[in-house]
Amino acid sequence: MDVQGANSKKKKGRPKKGEEKSVPEPTRIERQKTMTFAEVIDDLPILCDKGAKKDSKGNIMYWNGYKLHLDTVDGGIPVSAIITSASVHDSQVAIPLATLTAQRIAHCYDLMDAAYDVPAIIEHSQSLGHVPLIDKNPRRDKKLKQTIEMENLARRTLNWEPAETVRYNARSTAERANSRLKDEFGACKVRVRGGAKVSCHLMFGVLVLAADQLIKLVT
Repeated sequence: MDVQGANSKKKKGRPKKGEEKSVPEPTRIERQKTMTFAEVIDDLPILCDKGAKKDSKGNIMYWNGYKLHLDTVDGGIPVSAIITSASVHDSQVAIPLATLTAQRIAHCYDLMDAAYDVPAIIEHSQSLGHVPLIDKNPRRDKKLKQTIEMENLARRTLNWEPAETVRYNARSTAERANSRLKDEFGACKVRVRGGAKVSCHLMFGVLVLAADQLIKLVT
């Protein structure tokens, strides 16, 4: 009889002949499809944490503390905000953010970058009656990456952009909102500790940003 220790790790790779293939656990995004909004929020990590990883270009990225996920509309006006641990990937908060925003305003399009190119997010956007405009993420698919590059080259040569691309370019307002929140409204340096205090600090900044953008819109 083959006895393994309690701390022994199973080797990765193809299972042996006759061995059943283990079913991978569903990801957080996959679990969110069958959860209520309250359950999704409770499932998101909210503790202060730190760590590092390499991005797709090989650069090392560090994080420490918390992360603010912001959903904005035309004019850079924030509509919804969720705070999580700094290690939480942006795509894991897309579904609850979209749900929260849909409860507050009526809109037609969901604009997101390539980090949100996940089937579950696209399906959720469509289930809300929206049109998801999400930049394609080729990941490790070299053929798809080449196809995207050739298509972009053809568009630049013809000086032509489809309507979806024109609408997607409006997503830059979200980047400007994040930039203003960091540079002008105190999100760059947070000098308080604890999730509740950090949330309060950031939410004051979000409120001021919303008020400032609304004033600019009507004046």
